Amino acid sequence: MRTTSAIVVGLATVAALAAAPLPAGAATAHDRTPRANCPQLDTKLPWYGDNRAKLQKMIDERGTCSGKRGPRPVAAFDWDNTVVKNDITDATLAWALKHDKILRPAHWTDTNAFLTPAADKALTKACGTAVRVGRPLPTSKNTACADEIFEIREKSKTMAGEDAFAGDWNHRRTVPGYAWIPQLFAGHTPAALTSFARQARAEQLAAPVGATQKVGTHTLAGYVRYYDQQKDLIRTLKAAGFDVYIVSASSEPIAEAWSDGVGLDAKHTIGIRNVTKHGRLTPVIKGCGGVETGRGDALPYMDGKRCMINQEIFKIKGAAAWKQQDPAHRIALGAGDADTDVTFVNDATGAHVAINRNKSELMCRAFDDADGRWVANPMFIDPMPRKAGTYPCSTTGATAADGSKVPVRRADGSVIPDQVDLAF
Repeated sequence: MRTTSAIVVGLATVAALAAAPLPAGAATAHDRTPRANCPQLDTKLPWYGDNRAKLQKMIDERGTCSGKRGPRPVAAFDWDNTVVKNDITDATLAWALKHDKILRPAHWTDTNAFLTPAADKALTKACGTAVRVGRPLPTSKNTACADEIFEIREKSKTMAGEDAFAGDWNHRRTVPGYAWIPQLFAGHTPAALTSFARQARAEQLAAPVGATQKVGTHTLAGYVRYYDQQKDLIRTLKAAGFDVYIVSASSEPIAEAWSDGVGLDAKHTIGIRNVTKHGRLTPVIKGCGGVETGRGDALPYMDGKRCMINQEIFKIKGAAAWKQQDPAHRIALGAGDADTDVTFVNDATGAHVAINRNKSELMCRAFDDADGRWVANPMFIDPMPRKAGTYPCSTTGATAADGSKVPVRRADGSVIPDQVDLAF
């Protein structure tokens, strides 16, 4: 715990930081008064290297112990493999397929505008037409139907290896396969989908670490665990006056089934949002930043996560929500594990937490550490082995809007050189 004298010694550092504007959240401004017992991260929970100290320093600089007036600083976390180990969408879809919760659409192409004729044909053949439209498909017994659905989820391919999605979309704003899972639950109420996710959560938390499960002939992870370190980080941030959000590319009702496990409510949980009709989910996806509501051209995915943060938290409307804002309207801390998170994590002004799953664009930025505020950490459970060779930052480390692979560039336009994996 910091003592009063320690705070006095640290005032020089705080004064130096005072000139820099603080991130501003949507919450009401308040006066943060210095106090002796500043919220502390649990020293018994292991972090890689000096990462805990880096995070504690940021919390002390930006939180209640800074003694600064102003809006509450904002922290935003991705969910899957950032706050928890494994994927809650996979877990929910697996549970739904085992319990016959997917309702038959009139046409599979009704579920997603990018779905190919090959995928429509494969799904129609595997799942059949005997079940009345709007009634549950017997996926618990129909292995072929469960396989086609999960193969498209997992690989965006049919079981025969044909492309399941085609067309033009901005590869930094959306991916059709991510939109397709919330769209598959059309016909259910949001509360029903949250209930499915909660039942999946109970099974996943009860299963031992390392457990697997089968969906059709697919084998996938059969357990999910909250990371103790991330639960503690969220707890400490909240205690220090931060406004903390989850920003996930999962369906929002699914994410809401899990986020209360780290003390966050539905208002602080942002995910893919389906339009509802007569209280039931439809395949129509709400847009962002002036991108129209419809087929899902703007998801909380890569640049879309920045858009959702700007629009929903900082109340920035229209095309401006796609732009990086001034420091006063940016998050203080961002945490993610994949290239799908790189834009909002890079936007953070205080700490960029990168959970290392060997994803090139995110880890290129993390190991380049241009502003000295990146916090690269191995996964807390079953971490990835060290990446062989280097990350191809200077050539193909980033994804362009057209889907091509391009160099990773700093804010000044310079190319980040290839990086060695340093957190494993």
